[in-house]
Amino acid sequence: MAKAKINYVCTQCGAIQPKWMGKCPDCGSWNTLTENIEEPVSRFSSSSVVSKHGCVVQKLEQINSNEEQRYLTQMQELNRVLGGGIVPGSVILLSGDPGIGKSTLLLQICQTISSDAQILYISGEESLKQIKLRAMRMGEFTDDLSLLCETNLNTIRSVIEQRKPEVVIIDSIQTMYSEEVNSAPGSVSQVRESTNVLMQLAKGLNISIFIVGHVTKEGT
Repeated sequence: MAKAKINYVCTQCGAIQPKWMGKCPDCGSWNTLTENIEEPVSRFSSSSVVSKHGCVVQKLEQINSNEEQRYLTQMQELNRVLGGGIVPGSVILLSGDPGIGKSTLLLQICQTISSDAQILYISGEESLKQIKLRAMRMGEFTDDLSLLCETNLNTIRSVIEQRKPEVVIIDSIQTMYSEEVNSAPGSVSQVRESTNVLMQLAKGLNISIFIVGHVTKEGT
């Protein structure tokens, strides 16, 4: 059986080094290298996500570009930024400084498209009561909006696969963690692994996923 590979990942720039050093040679930060254990079997091959469309190879002229349904919001500028609406199977990153209004904007999106799509809002920062109070200040919502307070990536993946919503919101990616990664939530390794799993879910189940990413004080 192959041995697990040990390397060291910089929490600032994400660079991978074969051995520990006090200073990261890529970004120059001190004491930012953390141990990362890579299993001999790729984590990507063990994913339980199975595409409902199957593995089909098509020629370019056989693909109908008009067959994908887009979810239109009542915000014309947002529709423009998204290329005409929310595309199924897409992963969208919403980033900005803490407190700038990312969660409020996402609730407004839920308010405008919940009549057309089943939405699952997953929060790792606020309680369900806090989200409910903000939603009450914004107005009425349909019953197609469901809330989940969870940070464990394996649990989140199971819920998404069982409920199969059309739109999923992850608030925020820095709070999510995978038990297969030996580092703290918010680290480069955890963010990378969580994003990869969510991207597999989006492509495999043909759902749209919004990911909230906080910009730190250093602007990263």
